[in-house]
Amino acid sequence: MVAVVGLSLQVRHDEEAPAAVASRCSVPGQDLELTTEQAANAATIAAVARSRGLPLRATVIALATAQQESRLRNLDHGDRDSLGLFQQRPSQGWGSAEQVQDPVYAAGKFFDHLVEVPGWETGRLTDIAQLVQRSGFPEAYQQWSGMAESLAPVLLSDQPGQFSCSFPPAADVAPVAQRTPGITDAVRREAGTPTLEGGVISVAGAGWPEASWAVAHAERFQLTQVMMDGWRWTPASGWETTPSAFALPLQLHLG
Repeated sequence: MVAVVGLSLQVRHDEEAPAAVASRCSVPGQDLELTTEQAANAATIAAVARSRGLPLRATVIALATAQQESRLRNLDHGDRDSLGLFQQRPSQGWGSAEQVQDPVYAAGKFFDHLVEVPGWETGRLTDIAQLVQRSGFPEAYQQWSGMAESLAPVLLSDQPGQFSCSFPPAADVAPVAQRTPGITDAVRREAGTPTLEGGVISVAGAGWPEASWAVAHAERFQLTQVMMDGWRWTPASGWETTPSAFALPLQLHLG
């Protein structure tokens, strides 16, 4: 069955704004919380692994590594010439400064090296990460194994509403037409083929991992709704079931 995921873009209205909510992302039932910046980068890492058909273990190792190297932030600085999520060094052949600060590229390069490590699927996380990263602190990755083992399955889950974010309305939102090219480009690189119609971006063949990806990136793109298979997400309320809203099982509409 072909699924369709759509992302709702925030539009200015003169009506009174809802009360502000905290800017954070969480996993229901778990004591795990991230900033929306961290969540977006974690979701991108998971998306790159998924696009390559890599097993869950690859995402776990990558998330723990990026958490140690940058706290899941796309840094424009680091030790010597280290940059980006994984603090990759252009001088050591990881790519240009611009490339290693592109989370999709950076994650891809990490996975390129990871899959060349013998026994990476079963080896001790910090040992495998160290063989990729060559860090001065080889044991440091292990402390994030629990976090990564909790987060990775959620980002890759095919079950409804496993990951949610909340954030306050932005004070200044660019018009939809100005944001659409950047959003569609990100969707194309990380979630599937986008279709734009009437302010709605739909992604054919997408499932719940792509819906979680959209929620993780929602503050960055100032999305107002993500709707999926009879469920609706908003930044104020999170995921709610709305089965009467759809004739098809996987369809998203603007709010």
